[in-house]
Amino acid sequence: MSAEAQEIILHNYPQSPVAEKVRVVLGIKGLDWRTVTIPRIPPKPMLTQLTGGYRRTPVMQIGADIFCDSQRIIRELEQRHPASSLFPNSETGLMWSLSRWTDGDLFTLSVKIVLGAQNEDLPADFAEDRGRLYIGPDWAEGLKAANAALPHLVAQARAPFTWLNDQLADGRKFLLGDAPAAIDAQIYHVVWFIRGRWEGGPRMLSEFPHFERWEANVRDLGHGQSSEMSAEDAIARARACEPVPMSGIDEHDPQGLKPGMQVTVEPDVDGGEQPVVGTLVSSDANSVTIRHLDAEAGDLHVHFPRAGYRVVIG
Repeated sequence: MSAEAQEIILHNYPQSPVAEKVRVVLGIKGLDWRTVTIPRIPPKPMLTQLTGGYRRTPVMQIGADIFCDSQRIIRELEQRHPASSLFPNSETGLMWSLSRWTDGDLFTLSVKIVLGAQNEDLPADFAEDRGRLYIGPDWAEGLKAANAALPHLVAQARAPFTWLNDQLADGRKFLLGDAPAAIDAQIYHVVWFIRGRWEGGPRMLSEFPHFERWEANVRDLGHGQSSEMSAEDAIARARACEPVPMSGIDEHDPQGLKPGMQVTVEPDVDGGEQPVVGTLVSSDANSVTIRHLDAEAGDLHVHFPRAGYRVVIG
């Protein structure tokens, strides 16, 4: 396989907190990567050519393999680049379990704080898109409620920040010790978002000196080495490559998924998103991969995590 076919391409935009999580992971591993800047809100036509309709940020591309959701991206980066492991101790399963909270309730709480604090000052199209994505169909009322409940929401964030500050009180550099881990990136992206996008963030975070010291340590890891790439070149790269062959049947799959089935995949929380349709290539307890054909990008494998995603047969 050529070096170009193995190059990491991250479709993202600078202000995305979830992309920041992945950028920190790339920094932990000290990797070189290409960055394709995508729009902050739909339409994202060149991205969805690659994904089959998935529009969330970020998306990672390696040749003709497309990885959706930071959960799936982190798993793939660890598999392909095990050096500077994201799981430096024996608590791998516990870290993955905790990530369902950092990427779920904790991140949604940060969104409500940031968007609720700005409320009527948000651009209408951005408010509708992110409100629908993270709050639901009644996003307008949800944003008003978040604005009214802002002191309560901040109190809900202060509690876990206190726990983490106590965890770091022994002087450790990162949450698990001297080596950074996936959980550092998964918590850091929430802190990065609150500090940078809510005017009250720096003041609130200053209450937690050990936590701020940890935050600086994670920031100092950097993002690895990135270079710009155009969306057109990323599509051309996909067209010039073949997806990595995959196979496998999960004998215990509760849905009876088997390669060759026509399926749709979508987040299991309704955010008004387009399901991705394709032919099932492989699935197990952690991941599902479907084949997607695009007239310009060619034959692609699109990879999703199983946790947090709904797979429908037919």
